[in-house]
Amino acid sequence: MKNQDPQCKKCRRAGEKLFLKGEKCEGAKCTLVKRNFAPGVHGNKGFKRLTNYGKQLAEKQKAKRLYGLREKQFRNYFEKSFKKVGKTGELLFGLLENRLDNTVYRLGFAKSRNQARQMVNHALIEVNGQRVNIPSYQVKIGDLISIKEKSMKSPLFENIRSDLEKKDLVPWLSLDKKELKGKVTGVPSLAEVALNIDWQSIVEFYSK
Repeated sequence: MKNQDPQCKKCRRAGEKLFLKGEKCEGAKCTLVKRNFAPGVHGNKGFKRLTNYGKQLAEKQKAKRLYGLREKQFRNYFEKSFKKVGKTGELLFGLLENRLDNTVYRLGFAKSRNQARQMVNHALIEVNGQRVNIPSYQVKIGDLISIKEKSMKSPLFENIRSDLEKKDLVPWLSLDKKELKGKVTGVPSLAEVALNIDWQSIVEFYSK
């Protein structure tokens, strides 16, 4: 079942910014800045001390909300990672990062993962010159991600060139800011990105 909570409530429940609303999350207007406690009647009493299981659940929920996935989708990614050779947590991270919607967000074409998902759903994005409208599409090394030429007239991309100047790219992506084309140049690495998520706790949660 999809979580219908407003985006800001998801951040307040996690106790930290998940940057689900783009630029609003970066300024003083961020709800978490004004109301840094859990939502609900008893939220302002502070965050409860969690059990080990509670911590594992909280980390799973945080990652799930960050990437905007439903429980079934997230668990499927875990199961795929678990069957592969390597560290399950790192493999899970890689699968989530290689989603097309996440890659569009990482390149700076969208201000949030939710907006990136909508762009992909509405066929505004191309991979290797071909339209792809599946947010979960897994990009691979060498793939070229671009905005559909006709879509550039959309108000969504009105200030994209100036916005891209402020964007810091992750090491496994490159971007031609003039041509507005991104490229997957490597494999996502936990050591190269700052995400406050305990991936091992997620592995332990699903391994019970």
